[in-house]
Amino acid sequence: MTLVLKGVMQSPITPLKEDFSPDLATFEKMVDFHVRTGATAISWPHHKGESHSLTIPERKALAEVAIKTVNKRVPISIHVSALAVEDTYELARHAQEKGADAIIAITPYFWKYPLESIYNHFVKLGTTFDMPLIAYNSPDYLDGVEFSADLTRRLLEKLPNFIGMKDASFNSERFFEILRVALPMRPDFAMIAGVEYLLPSVCLGGAGSYSSAGAICPNLVNDLYANCASGNWARARELQYKLSQLWHLFRDQYPSSLKGGMQIMGRNVGPTRSPLPTASPERIKHIEKTLAELGILDSEPHGW
Repeated sequence: MTLVLKGVMQSPITPLKEDFSPDLATFEKMVDFHVRTGATAISWPHHKGESHSLTIPERKALAEVAIKTVNKRVPISIHVSALAVEDTYELARHAQEKGADAIIAITPYFWKYPLESIYNHFVKLGTTFDMPLIAYNSPDYLDGVEFSADLTRRLLEKLPNFIGMKDASFNSERFFEILRVALPMRPDFAMIAGVEYLLPSVCLGGAGSYSSAGAICPNLVNDLYANCASGNWARARELQYKLSQLWHLFRDQYPSSLKGGMQIMGRNVGPTRSPLPTASPERIKHIEKTLAELGILDSEPHGW
């Protein structure tokens, strides 16, 4: 497969109206904003996009907006995982028909599956659909189920369309061991950090990150990647410290705090669907104070 993923990629949130229905018009503006402010790829809906809280018809409608808005300017992958495997295949089929460049899938939900079951799941998905496949590794949310280097090797041997992995394990040893196996087998394999911990991942061979803070401060995340890619480690450390503060700010009441931050930056994306909380006025005030202290309010774009 020729699709190459590199740099700061965006996994957008899902804008909602006050009645909690999807806001398609704002979603279109947001996806376009991400592309215009330097995203090297778009991937939707990751968990911060409230994928668990969206119906299958809603996910299809929003995916169509994303694919149409990107309009081949950058690669776009659609996350197809769902509780029912049949829904996963329905979403993957829809993504392929509507022109997505790739699909991304997490290990199956809820049960702690043996690695052989995970292998079989991804082999079936990767052989059913003739399009690039990205794996999504998030052991903290899936009761310790995660990819190993050996599982990655077996999937690379079996699937020529297995092009990359989103790794949300925050485990540098596991990250490196997967790359140690993957890169000799597939030099363009994209090991993508789950959020902007670019300093400890790019130096190990990581391709970049999916972004959370990029919805707030695209200039900062792009600057961090550029300094990591050029080997300016002193400047990269300085930027990484700031982004680490932002991650801890946004992960508290995630993704409602992220939506609150976007509101502060003039990009109102509405509430968060229950049972996730919507950021309170007090929470938004705290976020705004932190953004001001970090210089974000004066150095980043406001509005769309």
